[in-house]
Amino acid sequence: MKRVAWMGVVALVAGLIGCTSMTSQQQSTASGAAIGAAAGAGIAAIAGGSGWTGAAIGAVAGGVAGNMRANRPPQ
Repeated sequence: MKRVAWMGVVALVAGLIGCTSMTSQQQSTASGAAIGAAAGAGIAAIAGGSGWTGAAIGAVAGGVAGNMRANRPPQ
């Protein structure tokens, strides 16, 4: 269990370091995908479906929404 926790910490740090050189559009797309994956997995778990399928569908939908949000004109 301790090894899994360390692997999670390493993955989190690597992910945060990798985001420093991204454009705002790329960051928005990645954020949308991450939020969508978490939401999709949660909804699928509550509904009794496959968490992996929900996460995949949520990641795609969230990534598209995040990319669209970054491309909208300023108001």
